[in-house]
Amino acid sequence: MSNAMYNKIWHQTQEDLNSMLDKESQKMLEPQSNRVFFFQMLATFYINYVQIFRNLENVYDQIVHPQKRILIRKVLDGVMGRILELKNEMVQLELTEYHYFDDILQDLKLAPQQLDIPIPKYFLKEKLEVIKGREKILAQILADCGFEPSSLKRSVKAIPFEEAVKIIQMSERARQGRLRALFMKQIYLQEYRTKQARLLGEKMADLGAAALRIQKVWRGFHQSKRIKKEREEEMIFLGMNPPPQFNQLSATVLRAEKVNCLRNEVQFKHEESYREAMVTIKDDLKTVEGPDIKESLQDQIRQWFIECRNLTGTFPDFPNAEEGGSAVIFSNKTPQQVIADIMASQDNEEKKKKNKKKKARKARKEKEKKATKDKSKEEDEEWKMSPSLFLDEMEKGNNLYKDLWKNKDESWNFPQEYDPELIREEKRKELESEIRVQVDELMRQELKNLKIAVNREKELPNKPRKKKEGKKKNAEKKGKKGKKGKKNKDLTADRTIESLYKELVEEGLLIQSLKVSLSDYIGEYSYLGTSLRQVSIEPMPSLLDVRQLVTLYGVLPLGSASVHKKAPLVKSLLLAGPSGVGKKMLVHAICTETGANLFNLSASNIAGKYPGKSGLQMMLHVVFKLAQQLQPSVVWIGDTEKTFYKKVPNAEKKLEPKRLKKQFPKILKLMKPDDRILIVGTTQRPFDAELQSFCKAYQKIILIPRPDYASRYVLWKEIIQRNEGVITDALNVSCLAKVTDGFTQGHIVQVVTSVLTDRRVRQQTHKPLTAVEFTAALTAMEPVYQEEENSFKDWYAKTPLGKKRALALTGGDPEKDKDKKKGKKEKKKK
Repeated sequence: MSNAMYNKIWHQTQEDLNSMLDKESQKMLEPQSNRVFFFQMLATFYINYVQIFRNLENVYDQIVHPQKRILIRKVLDGVMGRILELKNEMVQLELTEYHYFDDILQDLKLAPQQLDIPIPKYFLKEKLEVIKGREKILAQILADCGFEPSSLKRSVKAIPFEEAVKIIQMSERARQGRLRALFMKQIYLQEYRTKQARLLGEKMADLGAAALRIQKVWRGFHQSKRIKKEREEEMIFLGMNPPPQFNQLSATVLRAEKVNCLRNEVQFKHEESYREAMVTIKDDLKTVEGPDIKESLQDQIRQWFIECRNLTGTFPDFPNAEEGGSAVIFSNKTPQQVIADIMASQDNEEKKKKNKKKKARKARKEKEKKATKDKSKEEDEEWKMSPSLFLDEMEKGNNLYKDLWKNKDESWNFPQEYDPELIREEKRKELESEIRVQVDELMRQELKNLKIAVNREKELPNKPRKKKEGKKKNAEKKGKKGKKGKKNKDLTADRTIESLYKELVEEGLLIQSLKVSLSDYIGEYSYLGTSLRQVSIEPMPSLLDVRQLVTLYGVLPLGSASVHKKAPLVKSLLLAGPSGVGKKMLVHAICTETGANLFNLSASNIAGKYPGKSGLQMMLHVVFKLAQQLQPSVVWIGDTEKTFYKKVPNAEKKLEPKRLKKQFPKILKLMKPDDRILIVGTTQRPFDAELQSFCKAYQKIILIPRPDYASRYVLWKEIIQRNEGVITDALNVSCLAKVTDGFTQGHIVQVVTSVLTDRRVRQQTHKPLTAVEFTAALTAMEPVYQEEENSFKDWYAKTPLGKKRALALTGGDPEKDKDKKKGKKEKKKK
């Protein structure tokens, strides 16, 4: 698409955002009494913001204009943060991590695929060089330690010469035997035909009957071929089969990819020229307009001195540099306006004193009224949208768009390069503030001279101010000392980051993440979620619901620093599910999509490393120091139930799996909103852990089920095609999806890779794939039975969110239940 097309999409998206901001400003103040209606309102806002986010992400990735990109980026981060806030509100309202919007999507005429949240491409684009450099260093350290990928492959054993000759002889004799057997079969068939001919006797062939038989066979074959072709065309027409060459990349798609690459190159060039222009234009303004700005500022301040002298009889006090200098007085005002403000402020001070008593009386009356209102509100529950930290950013961005870009004529700027006038306006303000600092110093000295010369005042130090300044300094010193005392000691202050990085790689605590994108986690949406909930049946989440939660809680906050600071903070995330559902894959996908470092603190991995309490303290210190320095970072704890074992098995006592249990709460407390660190735990046996401490450690728990029929159908098709398999009418994918009920994604991948060998892929032209080949390989595997899935459901129902959800479904109030428990505890204490 062209620049004009992307500009058009941007303008439409900004209009949608403007209407959404207007709606939010109205709905923020209106409390709602109906819980269902309030959830639908939140859901519609969420869906609309997701559509805006999708468009903005596409526009930011492809627009070439550098100044537009800065504004779009601000708005994009604001929308991203608002989506996370709305998701958090929906979770608190519905008391579940999974939401279904079938009815709302139907009203908005949207497909479920449009709910998918894309991962912004700038997460990796902006730090591509850093990631490549880090990968090179990691590969070099692994090579020095002897952990090269080549060394991890199977080593080929050398065979003695005589044994090799014997193997070749055996294979050659077998080949000759097969040829001899084929030759003997042909001789036998020829002899059999001659014997049959002798027994039956020689008969004259009826030419008419032979011709009829040939015609019958040919016409039948030709007709069946034509019917088959017509049936295929009909199925394609009805949309039940894909058209030919559907999976092959068309020339237009390839061309579009090339254009995208070219646009990225143009983006980079335009940004470089924009940075250079920022420096050159500022230098030009300094030489041309700098002296004039200096003179005008001096004249303005001098006039202020004279006017104040004429009105008050004394020269005014000049504000300190800490207070802002002359910028505080002349905030886009003339000296006459400033003097009028001074006179008005003196009158207002007297009025304020009189109004204070009146306000105190009113406040008392209002408190009494509020107390009566609160009692009535407690009786009638009302829900209200919580204040947002991202709405201001979005509104600022929207106002900037209206002022600068909405009606701007860009007919002169066909290549979409930077606008020099906008840079001049921005740099003129910067230059003015820099010159103002210099002018303030000169004018302070001039004011002192004027006071001495005109008023004959001696320059005396202002004692009260000095005392205050002294007090401030002492307070700052005390504060600093207090802070120093509170801070934890740096156990590795004498070591460099490079040496710590190398140590963790050698110990195997910092590992290389696999290059897996989140889009590789294949699945399908749950289309019956809303209808099942209406019948008060809690549906199991689909695989795409899981993927969306990982995007919201893991990828988006780690990828953007500005979003991570203000969005609802998620420090730890637990992925629970049976073996083979893709928990480890999701951990690696988070690292791939955000360019994060991966630290492995699994119980099996840290066993025997850094022994003792001091060793454990040093290990955690080094890991989290590096994680903070090299943000974003993911700390992975595999089989995390071992860290919170109810009872440690005798076989694992030597490994000390519960080493991290006591340190976990301390780690979470030390993590700040600025630290883009995420602790991700994976478990396939969560019921072996102590539930209370387990749930305290992990803020968000995502239950990953075995795939349903729709997800299995998509999985079979996708994985077969990715392994160079061709899906024909001979292969019944629907049958495979039904037969593999209970089998996980890992089982399906394992089966497909074992069946589709290089030899079998080559045979597909004359021997198409069938379902029997795959089902035969499944017989040796153990599926996930319904009982195991039910045990996961029962465990999740015991978690804090699961309990709240169960109470809400039965008609109870979770908050009241909490109050009752607190009251019982207090009574017991008494």
